[in-house]
Amino acid sequence: MPSSGTAVAVLGAGSWGTALAALIARHGHRTVLWGRDAATIAANEGRGENPRYLSGIPLPGSLRATTALPEALADADLVLVVVPSHAFAETLRALAPWRAPNAGVAWATKGFEPGSGRFLHEVAGDVLGDDVPLAVVTGPSFAKEVAQGLPTALTVHSDDAEFCKQVADVLHGPAFRAYTGDDMLGAELGGAMKNVLAVATGVADGMGLGLNARAGLITRGLNEMLRLNIAIGGRPETLMGLAGLGDLVLTCTGDLSRNRRLGLALGRGSSIADAVREIGQVVESIQTADEVMRQADAHGVELPIAGNVRDVLHGDITPAEGLKRLMAREQKAEYPQSLFD
Repeated sequence: MPSSGTAVAVLGAGSWGTALAALIARHGHRTVLWGRDAATIAANEGRGENPRYLSGIPLPGSLRATTALPEALADADLVLVVVPSHAFAETLRALAPWRAPNAGVAWATKGFEPGSGRFLHEVAGDVLGDDVPLAVVTGPSFAKEVAQGLPTALTVHSDDAEFCKQVADVLHGPAFRAYTGDDMLGAELGGAMKNVLAVATGVADGMGLGLNARAGLITRGLNEMLRLNIAIGGRPETLMGLAGLGDLVLTCTGDLSRNRRLGLALGRGSSIADAVREIGQVVESIQTADEVMRQADAHGVELPIAGNVRDVLHGDITPAEGLKRLMAREQKAEYPQSLFD
């Protein structure tokens, strides 16, 4: 167990924020979890549990929780933001006045800024300034399994090598491997785009199209991720690792994925409203599909699977019509020669 005793403020008391806060606290770091919902925070403090999102999973006694943002950020050496993408910029603006001068800011949020389509590291740079170290935490990880202490591997990407290592160090432990990299663009694209592709595989499974179809969608979905990543300036190896392939496989095949469950419900004939209501949590793919296609259109990249997911989520076509469109596409080479050059 590390003896550094890094003080960490985790902002966002949903399932993922709570799981990461518990993980960091178990690694011996002084950890404070901040959330807006007073009942959730009271349960964390009083019962050592997050009954809404991680019911029945005990949290470490050393983990503190508060609804007071200044209290959470007081003396924090590192800030980890874990809120939905639509609340990301607002949370950064709220923390900025209370952040300790030397505290870097990392996030485990996946997606784009709604409306603008900007990557989250661009938003963070604008809000916090160029002198604040930034990092993204991403990879294949279901919150419930992390909270239960099951083995997990993630990756941390940052332009600041020292801060990247600091973030990885507080996460790394006996059941949790944290790797590092410096391709924030590619890491963020992978973390966002896999949610859209998980809807596609969920729809296929909900329609009963078989395991061949699932494997084909995952593989061709990875192709779409790679092509868009190269067009925007990311590195292909990033998406062949935990931030891309790893997260894609998990989200497309694991029923703990909200985005996969959305696709399953749509494939079985449910409406989007009914499916989201049944899931009961934020489903990032609904907004992310629009932003992925905004990026694709801006860079002239054709994304058949992601485009059909967007149209299904908007109600413009049915899942059956989306399947028909995909299967009617012309025969072509599997990979452009330039993809891995």
